[in-house]
Amino acid sequence: MSKAASDISRRSLLKGALVLGFALPVASKLKAANLAPGAAPLSPTGKVLMPSGFISIGPEGVVFIIPNVEMGQGIYTAEAMLIAEELDIGLDQIKVVPAPPNPELYTTPLLHFQGTGGSTSIRSWWEPLRSAGATARMMLVTAAANRWQVDAGSCVAAGGRVSHRATGRSLAYIEIAAEAAALPPPTGVILKDPADFKLVGKSSKRVDMPGKVDGSAIFGLDVRVPGMKVASVIASPVFGGRLKSVDDSDALKIPGFIKVIKIDNAIAAVADNTWAAHRSAAALKIQWDDGDNINVSTASIREELVTASKDGTPIVALNQEGAIEGLSKGTKRVDATYELPFLAHATMEPINTIVHVQPDGCDIWCGTQVPATAVMLAAQITGLPQENVRMHNQLIGGGFGRRLEADSIAQATAFAKQVDYPLQVVWTREEDIRQDYFRPAYHDQVSAALGAGGLPIAMWHRTTGGSVLARFAPAAMGPDGLDSDVVEGSVEIPYDIPKRRVDWVRHDPPKGLPFSWWRGVGPAHNVFVIETFIDELAHKAGQDPIEYRAKMLTHNPRALAVLNLAATESDWATPLPARHGRGVSLHQAFGSFCALVVEVAVWPEGTIKLIKATAAIDCGFTVNPDTMVAQIEGGTLFGLSAALFSGIEFEGGKTVQSNFHDYRILRIDEAPRMAVHHIQSAENPGGIGEVGTASAFPALGNALFAATGVRLRSTPFDHTKLVSQSSDKPVLGSLAPTAGISLALGAFAKMTGIASSGGTE
Repeated sequence: MSKAASDISRRSLLKGALVLGFALPVASKLKAANLAPGAAPLSPTGKVLMPSGFISIGPEGVVFIIPNVEMGQGIYTAEAMLIAEELDIGLDQIKVVPAPPNPELYTTPLLHFQGTGGSTSIRSWWEPLRSAGATARMMLVTAAANRWQVDAGSCVAAGGRVSHRATGRSLAYIEIAAEAAALPPPTGVILKDPADFKLVGKSSKRVDMPGKVDGSAIFGLDVRVPGMKVASVIASPVFGGRLKSVDDSDALKIPGFIKVIKIDNAIAAVADNTWAAHRSAAALKIQWDDGDNINVSTASIREELVTASKDGTPIVALNQEGAIEGLSKGTKRVDATYELPFLAHATMEPINTIVHVQPDGCDIWCGTQVPATAVMLAAQITGLPQENVRMHNQLIGGGFGRRLEADSIAQATAFAKQVDYPLQVVWTREEDIRQDYFRPAYHDQVSAALGAGGLPIAMWHRTTGGSVLARFAPAAMGPDGLDSDVVEGSVEIPYDIPKRRVDWVRHDPPKGLPFSWWRGVGPAHNVFVIETFIDELAHKAGQDPIEYRAKMLTHNPRALAVLNLAATESDWATPLPARHGRGVSLHQAFGSFCALVVEVAVWPEGTIKLIKATAAIDCGFTVNPDTMVAQIEGGTLFGLSAALFSGIEFEGGKTVQSNFHDYRILRIDEAPRMAVHHIQSAENPGGIGEVGTASAFPALGNALFAATGVRLRSTPFDHTKLVSQSSDKPVLGSLAPTAGISLALGAFAKMTGIASSGGTE
């Protein structure tokens, strides 16, 4: 959807609309939220039906004001399917525009703020959007019946028209929108029985895909505003540092350079175009006051985590009676320590924001997962009322949690208020990675006692790490100071283990070092720990990893079903050649159940080849099966990339990594064959966007152990520890060890560029 098309659709929403539905008039709320800047005043005699904040039906057709942002996850399509299903129209009959910043109307129920993240979109809006569509349909049917003076039960809605069966009369929705708008909203709206669904539950082509294929789709980085200048940013390389001085004498020699503007911890080189801005920024001579973090390093952070784990005061998330005492009562005790690094988001679209600050208002063009937060910050920085800040949200080229932070928008606003023209603030890839809001590092200790049958009778898991929730939404912290995200995936495990304790020692990163959520949030960390440890227990007990897990799932049929399906489809029981291995992971998170089997081959010199990844997923009722498959594939590849290559390090208070040469992503020739198997379910929908990511880390680590006998308890997995003196080599036929080559030839890998993706078996 182009920016022009988006603006036209938005304007059409408010041309004289009579709005019904929410507790307060939706029209006034949308006007206050600046859905259509400059639109004509709302009129009670209009021709637009808006029975909720999500739907507008009028001369422009059916418009869906979507509460979530599209960042590649397919939400424009999935949520439009919910509306279209209940309205009895096709996806080709609905236009999708992003919702304005308005928490009163568009707060995501599971997040408790207006935002997109945590695989909550469909889970939150499954019923509200269907109710919105059903309400509009009933009002249209009633309006048509009133015009014809017939019983509404004799009319049917389909294909964007209301028809009267007996007489064959028919009216398009847009013809009766004004009459429907004059009706009171119905009570007791009845939703369709899923058995009657025509659209939901079937694979549909994505509504945003044509524009992404032909290039007409507008992302934040594509927006151009008349009179716009471009600024390239350089922030203090040491977190917490401040600007001392800047010399622009060399930048003044570059054609197109305009000026340098400053804030306390960064500068922006402003120029007529992007290339001139980047060249000018590189030519600046900058002096920084490095501040207190000059001695911060990966080693110092790790040492602090270890000390805190030992000496800190834990906050207990789960404490079943006798858990700690039970550790000394089994036939065997198993202890393990795991370490996970800081991680960057590394989205395909680097940070960018356009801001135009004027005396009476401020316009922002960018892609953000938190539009209301962005408006609030911009209002604070400019001193303008929030209703005078207009957010033009765009498609996002990958979020992964990064666009949950509005720091870059605040920075751009601080720069833009120093000039009188629209300013596009762009970060280079290096700035994007070095100045990220990183996933925190963690230090985990796990202990278990095994009973006579080899199964755990008691288990204790302690996590030590920072709290994103305490910084992002302190009001959401538990009354005892517990961050529920930190322990998610550890408290709620699939297995029946009699006595468990889960606790957390809070130890935030050094002050000034930014940290935030990363795709997979808590489960991406905890599932790695738990599922690797369960694999270790199976090995100690001398039992097959899948059979071992299955014995603890007698009271969890959904988890057992995906485990068995993954085992069958991956040929788990089929013997493998030397230096080959299969590893499994199982979890229940985001309202879904997923088992993943990864098959690898490992050369004696430690090189790794990803052979195959087989996923089995039960995510409840699936809105768009095609999107579900794509998300599991993409999430798995994202997790495999991080497990093999990703880790952010610090030295002298600075980020070591800077681009895709040293913060690697899987390339297409390195991706495994992939197969996603779906268990149909009538349960409420679960999330899918982060499920594969959480599954990937332990499945790969367990596969490497099966292939080599070496247990790796930290990521990224160190391939040098897989070196063997044996002459045995994997038997791959025509398959070359491409992923292993990239790992082993590190110097070559650092010289290569960007690639990603994978295949579907």
